[in-house]
Amino acid sequence: MSRRHAEHEEHENHERWLVTYADMVTLLMVLFIVMFAMSTVDQKKFNALKSGLAAGFGQSTSVLDGSSSILEEPGTSVAAPIAPNQAVQDLPPGDQKIVQDTVAKTQQLAAQRNQATADAEKANLDATWAKVAAALKAHNLQDDVQATVGPRGLTISLVSRHIVFENDVATLTPRGMEVLDTLAPVLSSLPNSLAVEGHTNQVAVAPRYFPTDWELSAARAVYVLRVLNERFGIPNERMTASAFGHTRPLEPPSQAGSQDVNKRVDIVVETTLPQESASLIGAASLGTAGNPTPATRTTTTHTTAGGSAG
Repeated sequence: MSRRHAEHEEHENHERWLVTYADMVTLLMVLFIVMFAMSTVDQKKFNALKSGLAAGFGQSTSVLDGSSSILEEPGTSVAAPIAPNQAVQDLPPGDQKIVQDTVAKTQQLAAQRNQATADAEKANLDATWAKVAAALKAHNLQDDVQATVGPRGLTISLVSRHIVFENDVATLTPRGMEVLDTLAPVLSSLPNSLAVEGHTNQVAVAPRYFPTDWELSAARAVYVLRVLNERFGIPNERMTASAFGHTRPLEPPSQAGSQDVNKRVDIVVETTLPQESASLIGAASLGTAGNPTPATRTTTTHTTAGGSAG
């Protein structure tokens, strides 16, 4: 007799989706419980936290309305801010010395860097003057220009030893124009800004063609600026013009011949250094191209009896 093996058919479970659905509902319930818990704030604890933060930053809590502070004096810190010096004093003596030595060394290095930067800029300005002096000597104009160096940069003065400017007028003489023709190629090759400054002499006589010496000195500065721009193409944005009248004489008014020298135009090759480093460039006279060391010049007075303006 043969044994019959009963084959049982596997039935498909049509209710498995209930497990997934139950898991989703459970997760949603947990999510809403967490959100509800986060939305419930203990006002007292919140106010305490708010006041503590405000006091810690040294600010008043009055800008946060609808609250009360747990501090006796809201907006004040329980402990006073600690100053840097106080913080150092609180360190052990050995650590204090380490901090002080480190600060001193840092300041010393910064001062050395600033001085090195100033020295390098001074060398660049001296080199610029050397180029100008060489060009002037090549055209036998070495006595018509003198220079000084200082925190502002290199100041090239068109002095009137050979009448760069005639009395009462703002236009350069032919020799003055020759001086400017010699300077301009060197100036145009520099990246520095140029400040063109007009001056007159100290004679207390009204200029013949201008209301005051302020207008005369301004006209001289603008005339030189326009020549540099229109004839030699130096960009406008690199240059400024200003007037000083008779207020900044190059030589003492009591000195013989100073009237001819003080009526001039200065072209300042301005330094590119920040003020902190530029202030370390010591002011010094570079003399003229023909006499590079500072010296007292003897000049001949060209004024008429009673003086002439400008």
